[in-house]
Amino acid sequence: ARIGDLAARFRTASDQLDTIQSGVALDLRTAVKSVNTLTQQIAGLNRQIANVTGTGHAPNDLLDQRDKAINDLSQFIQVTTIAADDGTTSVFMSGGQKLVLGGNATTLTAVADAYDPAKVQLGITESGVTRAFPPGFVTGGSIAGLLQFQNTDIAEARNLLGQMAAAISGQLNQQQALGLDLGIPPGSGQPLLSVGTAAVKPSGTNAQVAGVPVASYVNGSGVRVPSVALSIVDSNALQASDYELFADPALPAGTYSLTRLADGTSRSVVNGDIVDGFRIDIVAPPPASRDRFLLQPVATAAAQIQRVLDDPKGIAAASPISATFAAANAGTATLASLRATSAALNPNLTASITFTDNVGGYSWSLVDTTGVVATTTGTGTWSAGQPIQLNGWDLNLAGVPRSGDAIGVQKTAFPAGDNGNANALLGLRDIAFIGRQTAGGVVTRPGQTATDAYASALASVGVRVQSAKLSADQSASIAADAQAEQTSKSGVNLDEEAARLIQFQQSYQAAAKMLQVAQSLFDTMLQLTR
Repeated sequence: ARIGDLAARFRTASDQLDTIQSGVALDLRTAVKSVNTLTQQIAGLNRQIANVTGTGHAPNDLLDQRDKAINDLSQFIQVTTIAADDGTTSVFMSGGQKLVLGGNATTLTAVADAYDPAKVQLGITESGVTRAFPPGFVTGGSIAGLLQFQNTDIAEARNLLGQMAAAISGQLNQQQALGLDLGIPPGSGQPLLSVGTAAVKPSGTNAQVAGVPVASYVNGSGVRVPSVALSIVDSNALQASDYELFADPALPAGTYSLTRLADGTSRSVVNGDIVDGFRIDIVAPPPASRDRFLLQPVATAAAQIQRVLDDPKGIAAASPISATFAAANAGTATLASLRATSAALNPNLTASITFTDNVGGYSWSLVDTTGVVATTTGTGTWSAGQPIQLNGWDLNLAGVPRSGDAIGVQKTAFPAGDNGNANALLGLRDIAFIGRQTAGGVVTRPGQTATDAYASALASVGVRVQSAKLSADQSASIAADAQAEQTSKSGVNLDEEAARLIQFQQSYQAAAKMLQVAQSLFDTMLQLTR
């Protein structure tokens, strides 16, 4: 039941990310419509301003309307303006892309992402042709923020979640397979969980012939699939990232460029290469030159994770091997744990370990109880905190052995009463296995425990939220300063206007007094002529 709860929580978290993605896509489409409305309005005002300016008048009201429209537009997207001699103002976005040129407006378009139709990217439509902007082209404004959140933050959260789901399920299934269940006779444990398969998404810009992607084939189920396939070979080495595979024409035939999008690390790969825990297989017909594929080893893992073992008797709680300590042992060594670690473990091999000194030296032998395999012997040195590893198992000791102490490891006689593998499953909480990295067969980063990986994911999300809040506060402050600067130069100063009103009032009163004096003089002159 708890395994089912774990799977349900992963799926719920994935569903929440999908809901957020749908909301962002809707916000982007709404923002694009608002931008197009504003650019059309600016273009229309430009035409009116040009007409009025040509008659020698100053279209002050129209100028104010256009300034407000440009200000509203800048909230959605960062723009620059260039004034023309005819009174019109052209508006451009980053990279010099025109939005308004004189009395004409360019239409922005919300286009589907080349890899994922659920995502929205920004593009333009000119002469009936729609083209998407390259990544990072849009800077500033709410649209840039939405694109950054969609393309980076949601993608990272999805991969962090998928990495944990894939690694945890893979490690649980691996340990489960090393134990014995309550079947008759006891058998190896069946998988507890299944996760979503690694996904390959071809770019919508890849080469096609008659509407059919060149780098694809029809599989045994009659479904056309990409010629690039992924398979997970080591769930512990999976990284929280998507990858882009590019058929770079500068590389030799059969060699492709692979970029880990989380950090931009690039390398070349060929068919069959194993990278970060997954294998890349390329079948005929191979990708055409400049074809691109988005590889997602973990992105779908959490969305499709589910419990696959329903029978409680199928839980492999028993260990295939057990340890015994000689009654005459003089040291304090006791069993801390005995854990099966490899599918190559042969439970028919009985191990005898005898300590030859008081500093950890020991000799060992492996004997096949069936008499098929000859005795195998060797020596080793034990140190505190380090397991003794033989025949696909790890033996950890508590205490200190003495010279002459003996330990035996043999096939478990009564699996129904053994909980060795259940303890090993419980011990996975303290093993660092998520995100392990290796180079040349050497572990360069041991990875994280499940608890640490969860805390790290929360911290990563928290840092991004805090950074976004800080950036928003800084942008608001900069915008307020810019608005104040603009107002000081082109706006109305209320104190100055009040002083001018008093000045005009006094001038009006003085003029009225002059009229009164003139009227009095005129009346006096009329009286003198009577």
